[in-house]
Amino acid sequence: MAKRPGIFPTFFISGFECSNFLWKDKGRRNLIAETQHDKYAREDYRILRELGIAVAREGIPWALVDKNGQYDFSCIDQMIAAMNKSQILPIWDLCHYGYPDDLDPFSEEFTTRFANYCRAAAEYVVPRIEHGPHFFTPINEITFFSFCGGEWGWVAPYKNTKEDRFKFRIALCKAAIAGVKAIREIEPEARMIHIDPLVQVVAPRERPEQTNITYYETFVDTFLAWDIIAGKKHPELGGSPEILDIVGANNYSFGQMEYREHGPHKALDPDDDRIKPLCDLLRLVWDRYQRPMIIGETSGMQGGRAAWLKDVMEESLAAVNEGIDLHGICLFPAVDMPDWHTGEWLHNGICDLEDSDGDLRRVPSERYVAELRRWQKELNRVTVLDEDPFSDPVELQDVIDAAKRLKMKPDANWS
Repeated sequence: MAKRPGIFPTFFISGFECSNFLWKDKGRRNLIAETQHDKYAREDYRILRELGIAVAREGIPWALVDKNGQYDFSCIDQMIAAMNKSQILPIWDLCHYGYPDDLDPFSEEFTTRFANYCRAAAEYVVPRIEHGPHFFTPINEITFFSFCGGEWGWVAPYKNTKEDRFKFRIALCKAAIAGVKAIREIEPEARMIHIDPLVQVVAPRERPEQTNITYYETFVDTFLAWDIIAGKKHPELGGSPEILDIVGANNYSFGQMEYREHGPHKALDPDDDRIKPLCDLLRLVWDRYQRPMIIGETSGMQGGRAAWLKDVMEESLAAVNEGIDLHGICLFPAVDMPDWHTGEWLHNGICDLEDSDGDLRRVPSERYVAELRRWQKELNRVTVLDEDPFSDPVELQDVIDAAKRLKMKPDANWS
């Protein structure tokens, strides 16, 4: 019996890039197909099982399964079969930057259609997944989605003003809240994970007058979607702490940025003295919501993946030492993904992808995997899933004890 049971069967989580947006110059994208995860689902989940990971973020492509309110979920059948075979628990992303072609996201119909789709998705997956509980992310990265589609014009609805971004974010929050309520009509015990990036924006050194703007982006704008879902802002939309449920905070190096008035901000260099420790950013989220947390996505790039995991683990354990209720870390993605703009492989996955006559072979990053194994042992976690990975939840006391033993402290320096 766990002294402090976690929410998940394993502390380490993973997931698969599943964006299906309308891209500015390439039409409808389907990253599940581009990475051949649809073709290699069984192998992908077998790899996670052998890595001791029993939870994975998986996408249901709303834009592809919903045709004018009529649903065809058959495209996820092979994922469900693979998860059941390898005993992997899904966190279902129900809108990963894509929505049906015929919908206006600023309309009331958008909210209604999304709620109906969420209800239908829950009806489909809940009885087919052999292990529970059931986890959902209604709309992935609402804040980032609102930038991509509302201000930068990268994805539909291709808007390009701050006002459009604000309106788009409100619309997405409204739909997400309605989606949670619809899912819980089908599965009252379903858990929700609302995922958004951890962000710090600083003013250019030569433009100190922009400090007020960057303060707003860091300490107000970053949190608005979570605030709405939690019922702290716009309570008329129906948010509450129970709807927010679990907070998923994504952490990438490019989340700490120098302000640019037009377009995306500039990522800070690794040696920039303005970088804040990840622990400090996690504490901002914890202090604001006091809800269970995970790191919803994190990864380094290319040869820096192992070093990045080391830093994330040290900072996460420093956060645990400060009392933050951290239930997991999602190493995302499990297999490599292409840069949305250039199509070049990012080499940020647990496995790289190598083209062999059109087949994308999965090749584990040995150094990254070795670093994962090291931390699994430090936390007294499994390195390979046992016969029944769902028999016991994570013993969070092991994580707390490791944090105390290793005496981790916040550190702004990256490896």
